[in-house]
Amino acid sequence: MTDYPALTLETPAEHPFAPFVRILGKGKRGARSLTREEAREAMGLLLDGKVEESQLGAFLMLLRHKEESPEELAGFTEALRERLQAPALAVDIDWPTYAGKKRHLPWYLLAAKCLASNGQRIFMHGGGAHTAGRLYTEQLLDLLSIPLCRDWSSVGAALDTRGIAFAPLVDWAPRLQHMIDLRNTLGLRSPIHSLARILNPLGARCGLQSIFHPGYQSVHRDASGLLGDNVIVIKGDGGEIEVNPDSPSHLYGTQAHQSWDEEWPALSSQRHVKPVSLEPEQLLEFWRGERQDSYGEMALMSTMALALRGLGTPRDQAFEQARSYWESRDLSA
Repeated sequence: MTDYPALTLETPAEHPFAPFVRILGKGKRGARSLTREEAREAMGLLLDGKVEESQLGAFLMLLRHKEESPEELAGFTEALRERLQAPALAVDIDWPTYAGKKRHLPWYLLAAKCLASNGQRIFMHGGGAHTAGRLYTEQLLDLLSIPLCRDWSSVGAALDTRGIAFAPLVDWAPRLQHMIDLRNTLGLRSPIHSLARILNPLGARCGLQSIFHPGYQSVHRDASGLLGDNVIVIKGDGGEIEVNPDSPSHLYGTQAHQSWDEEWPALSSQRHVKPVSLEPEQLLEFWRGERQDSYGEMALMSTMALALRGLGTPRDQAFEQARSYWESRDLSA
């Protein structure tokens, strides 16, 4: 008769991240949003690589289904800022650019370039070309002579010499970039696409945010308010920070923990016809005065005014200042 060793049954220890998945996914009656502290702890585990890929996918999609709260976004942002170790660089405007354009050219890039040439220090960041058929900022940096910076020292040097710097998310928050890149695996964008717009990693005087989907603008404004940031959130064209001159714009702002709202009327009396194709070289031609474009001029002028409004300039004065900046631009730059 064979002697078999006695069976030892041990209950496996629960993974430290499991409670956060459970909070979000415990059914219609049991599930709830994370508190700000829970969100900060959960994102900390994600950023530190202490989560299984299956947990990451479940967490992101549960958040997507529930829709993130201001407290969750604030907690996520705090976790990232704690780990960044970014230098103290003077920045006027934080300009996230993650959506890409598909209907119109990215006129916002000329707006940012013009503002930078007139003394505003602008930090731009993006997450790469993650959706087919869109034109992304990263693809146009060389064409428009916007510095691509791969580390913080390069960002500081570009801000000092050019007034504008673009830093890919993958270089300073690779774990967040990985989460964004899961879009084609999960089949849906995750809340990280929204989170990236709030981060303001260098603590700029004003953050500009574009949130396309209705209802999310106030959530982002409230999250930034919890963090003590000054922001303006709009429904930008195509999801980028670009005022659509064919439609009225609602500005969701917060400054010194006080929320404010402002309505800007459409600049055009009728909608412009969408171009047949997007030709990036036309941006450079327009900058040099070699091409006219009614939509483009209105879009970049109002987008510059938006940024100036975020820095405290009243609307009418902001438009006057934007016009002055544009008319005095260096055509060869």
